[in-house]
Order: sequence, then C-alpha cells, then structure tokens
Amino acid sequence: MRAISTQLLVNFIPFVRNIKLSRKTISFAIRNIIMSESDQYDSCFDRPRLVTKKVLAKPQSEGNGAVVRRSIGRHELRNLDPFLMLDEFSVSAPAGFPDHPHRGFETVTYMLEGAFTHQDFSGHKGTINAGDVQWMTAGRGIIHSEMPAGEGSQKGLQLWINLSSNDKMIEPRYQELLDEDIPRAENNGVKVKIIAGEAMGVQSPVYTRTPTMYLDFTLQPTAYYHQVIPESWNAFVYIVKGEGVFGIPNSGPVSAHHCLVLGPGEGLSVWNKSSKPLRFVLLGGQPLNEPVVQHGPFVMNSQDEIDQTFEDYQYCKNGFENARYWRSGH
Repeated sequence: MRAISTQLLVNFIPFVRNIKLSRKTISFAIRNIIMSESDQYDSCFDRPRLVTKKVLAKPQSEGNGAVVRRSIGRHELRNLDPFLMLDEFSVSAPAGFPDHPHRGFETVTYMLEGAFTHQDFSGHKGTINAGDVQWMTAGRGIIHSEMPAGEGSQKGLQLWINLSSNDKMIEPRYQELLDEDIPRAENNGVKVKIIAGEAMGVQSPVYTRTPTMYLDFTLQPTAYYHQVIPESWNAFVYIVKGEGVFGIPNSGPVSAHHCLVLGPGEGLSVWNKSSKPLRFVLLGGQPLNEPVVQHGPFVMNSQDEIDQTFEDYQYCKNGFENARYWRSGH
C-alpha cells in the first residue's frame, strides 16, 4: 500500500508546483490520498465483522410447484435470531404459493424481476412489482396467497423475521413501498437501496417492530464499501449476482446464491475485485433472545402456543375468523 501511495504523491507534486495552494490544503489533499488507499486495501474498522459461516442456497420445492433457494431455514442454518428464513424464489405460472396461513412473525417480500399478486382473507390485495417491497406483519393470524402476475419467471427474495413474545398476537398490518419511493444513495461506484435502516447517511422510512436493517448494494468492479452495523445485532449477507470479497481483503471471493453469516464487530467491509458488478443484500437485526418453536408457517415461543395456534386455525378463531368462508380463487 505504501508503494502505491508514494507513486500517487509523485504524480501529485508537479501539479502543486504549478498552482498556488496553501500548506494546509496540500496537507489535506495528501492525507485524503493516503486515507482513500487505506480504505481500499484495509478495513476501516478496528474490529471488522468476519464471515463465520457460508451456506449455499440450494433449490428445493415449496408451495404449489414452486422452486426456491433457501439459505436461512435449512438444516445447516436453522435460524439466525431474529431471522427465521430467507428464500430466493424464481417462479413461473401456474406454480406459486396458494392460500396458506402465518402467525407470530413478519414476511418481507422484495421483488427483483417480474411481479407477484397478493390477496389475504381480510380483503387486502395488490401487485408487488420489480423493485417493490411488501413488509407484512402476520401477527395473530393471516391467510393469504402469493402468485406470479405475469409471463415467464418472477424472481425475488422473501425474508421471515421473528416477532417478540409481546408482539406475536398483535393485529396484522402492511407496509408497502414502491420501487421509486425506496431511498437510494450512491458514491464511488457503490449504489444502495435502503429498504430498512441507514446507509450513506440516508434513512429508510420503514418502521421495523424488531429493529432491522435491509440494504441492497451494487458494487461496480474495483469498488469497495464499509457499512456500520450495530454491534449487538446479528447480521448476514446474501449474494444475488456476481462475486465479492467480504470481511478482510485477503479472504477468498464468494459467488452468487451464498449466504454469509457475519461474526461480531463494528461493521462489514466488502470489495468487488471481479470484472462484473456485484449485487448483494446486507441484513442485520437485534436478537430477541427468546425460545423459538416453529411448525411450518407458525412460529411461537412454546409447544403449547403452537398447539393453540393449530386449534385456532382449525376452528377459525382468535385471529383466523375470516378463514371460515374465504378463498383466494387460486
């Protein structure tokens, strides 16, 4: 690194000879050159978050004829408090996810390509188009359908976020963001969509009941970035496209469809040393540190609560009343 900085300074000297600059300005410029190169080849964190586990999301069948790549939720990574599941889906009609229930957590659907239609038993319906986000708090109970809205393959990510014991039986709610309304920032070959949390000084308007960050990064070749993550949070990366170097600059590159669990530290450093763009999502969340008892689409804190949920669902009560007569038509 020092040799490269020296060459830059050699190139800089003839420039400053030909113009009148104060000693303070010259000193500031030299310091920026050194700091810029230091950031490029080293992490800017005293304690960078390193990759502690790498999971390849392998295709599996879900729903009605649909295929997803699951990372969190597989036997290699059952959950990462507060995250319960992450699926990368690629679905073509007539396959999809017809009427099914949820209780005790939130689903976050982020469309990458194409569109999905959504209907629930309370009359809420709509279409999630490319770049849009639907943040659904299932709470005490939802039954809904999620189906492809167009021709060809519809692609996206669905994340499940656990709710605390105090919030598991709240009324369902939605936060829906159109692509054009999601905040963005850009600097030095790095673009980011701030779905939740903050990056480059830009804050998302999304309210996260379980404190969460959800950032969609694209790094051009040779670009690098350092993202602060609250130290008490768990965090992971999912690579959508390309390959990147995460944690420290001399670690090996990791390619698409890998989930990278990050260890403790102040934040994540990432470099794109390839010749193609790198796209990944960075997610972090405050752990709930509560028992997790999951049975399919129901996530509670005890087996007794799961048993009660099955009873409520079967007899259409305690949040599932609308299920008695509702069908989505899919």
